Amino acid sequence: MGLEFIEGNEAIARGALKAKCDFFAGYPISPSSSIAYHMLNKLPRVGGVAIQGEDEIASIGMCIGAAVTGAKAMTATSGPGMSLYSENIGLAVSGETPLVIVNVQRQGPSIGSSTKGAEGDILFTRWCTSGGQPMIVLSPATVLEAYELTYRAFNLAEKYRTPVFLLTNKEIGLTRESVDLEQVELPQLMDRTRVTIGDSCFSYRLKALHEVPEFTDIGGDQITRFTTSSHDEEGYFTSNHEVIQKMIDHYAAKIESAEEDIALVKQDIEADAEILMISYGITSRSVAVAVKKMREQGYKVSSLTLQSLYPVPITMISKALVGIKKIVVPEMNMGQYIQEIQRLIPAEVEVVGVNKMDTTLLSPDEIIERGILS
Repeated sequence: MGLEFIEGNEAIARGALKAKCDFFAGYPISPSSSIAYHMLNKLPRVGGVAIQGEDEIASIGMCIGAAVTGAKAMTATSGPGMSLYSENIGLAVSGETPLVIVNVQRQGPSIGSSTKGAEGDILFTRWCTSGGQPMIVLSPATVLEAYELTYRAFNLAEKYRTPVFLLTNKEIGLTRESVDLEQVELPQLMDRTRVTIGDSCFSYRLKALHEVPEFTDIGGDQITRFTTSSHDEEGYFTSNHEVIQKMIDHYAAKIESAEEDIALVKQDIEADAEILMISYGITSRSVAVAVKKMREQGYKVSSLTLQSLYPVPITMISKALVGIKKIVVPEMNMGQYIQEIQRLIPAEVEVVGVNKMDTTLLSPDEIIERGILS
């Protein structure tokens, strides 16, 4: 189609369609509502199903139901909706259900400001279920990245049989940019590995903790089981403590062992730099300008833009720390991802958070003045 002028939320819908998403359910909530609009408009035209649920709990429940029958499913919400999703997210984790969940973040806390942006759901997304199992979380900074990372989210959901989150915010979701989606280089489309017809059906059987078990569609030719409770490799409820621990360890191992495979990081490294800026989402665009300004003033500054927040891209971050004496982490919240950085660095490295949550974007000058010159 060539050059188009579209918003981030439409790019997400288009990315989902490119990934062969064939089921969507969601409940309107600003600023994510136009994702539902675009999916309701576009998905039935290609043979898929799109539903406006009666609420968020019903919407994610329908997505899980569709996913276990073999569909590629997506739902979308904004901050408060994530709270209502949380129990069913845990169900998707324990049922090893491929699912893409979009959260167009908005100003909080509580209902906050539905027409104002922030990035306050970072840690909530990571720790939104009981038990603290690892999550896969992606974060675009542009309309083009919203398209690309939505597509990649489906691949990761299919490969690792898990819910995958796409965290954007109001500025990305509702801002229009000129993009050429056809020029985006996308990886080969993935599909979940299914049990071979005629083989014994054990939807959760493992040879190793990090292994992703083969999938069996509910409603297909073979019997399979799906339960909200602790279960064994056949899907039967169990209270055996050794079996329960093995499954919990498995949910963690399959994600944690894939850190380098999942990691998506953009690097702008300058030789001999002693300052490193680490950013994500919309704030990374201000950081890019701030880095340029600082270099023009003679400072040696490097930058990492994280497109995958979880699992934390430890390997990539650790490589960028060589020679660094100060790390600046700007965020549109009161300081969330900075905690992940602080866990990784030696005590002698200074870590500075530049935080803002007044509904306006962090400017390059604010980042420079509060993060580097202060």
